[in-house]
Amino acid sequence: MLKPIWRFTGRHRLLEEDQIDDLRLAAFKLKGAERRAFMAEMTLKYCRGRARLAETVFGWGRETVEVGLAEKRTGIECVGAQPARCGGKRWEEQYPEAAEALCRLAEEHAQQDPTFQTPLAFTRLTGAAACEALRAEGFAEEQVPAVGTMARILNRLGYRLRKVVKAKPQKKIKQTDAIFENIKKKMVRASRPAPSGA
Repeated sequence: MLKPIWRFTGRHRLLEEDQIDDLRLAAFKLKGAERRAFMAEMTLKYCRGRARLAETVFGWGRETVEVGLAEKRTGIECVGAQPARCGGKRWEEQYPEAAEALCRLAEEHAQQDPTFQTPLAFTRLTGAAACEALRAEGFAEEQVPAVGTMARILNRLGYRLRKVVKAKPQKKIKQTDAIFENIKKKMVRASRPAPSGA
C-alpha cells in the first residue's frame, strides 16, 4: 500500500500518489468549462475549496481553479474571447467580388465528373491562370492571392485541376473485327465498276 501524500486536519482525506496522477490526467484530457468544472469539483472534494491547496496538491493553476469555483457557485459559465481573436477570414470572405469572379472563371473552364458520382467539377484552370485572369479583370494586386493559395481556394470551392475529358472511345468488343470486315467488303463492292451491257 502506498503511503498517503497529504491529509486534512479537520475532514480526514487521504490521497495516494497514483490517485493524484489519475486526477491530473483526467483534468488534462478535458478542455474549457468542463475542465474548470472538474477542477472545482476535485478542489471542493479534496482541498476544502481552496485554490492554493489545489495548486500545491494537483499542480493546477489556482486562477483556473478559482474561475471554476466561481462558475460552480454562480452557475454562470465564463466564455473566453479566443474565437473572436483567433483565425483570419478566408479569402472568399475578405473579397467576395473577386471570389464571385473566380467562380465565374472556373465555371467557364469546368466539366462535371463524367461518372456523376461526385459533385466535383474538373477544370483546366490552374492557380496561375486564375490569378492572371483576376488581374486582367481589374482586381488590385492585394486582392489576388499567391498562386499556391489560389490552387487551394479552387479546391475549397469544389474545382479540381484535371484535363477535361472529351469522350472516351468504347472498348473493342468481340464483333469489332467482323464489323470492319463487313465494311471493307461493302467498300470493295462499291468501288467496282458496274457491269456494262445490261
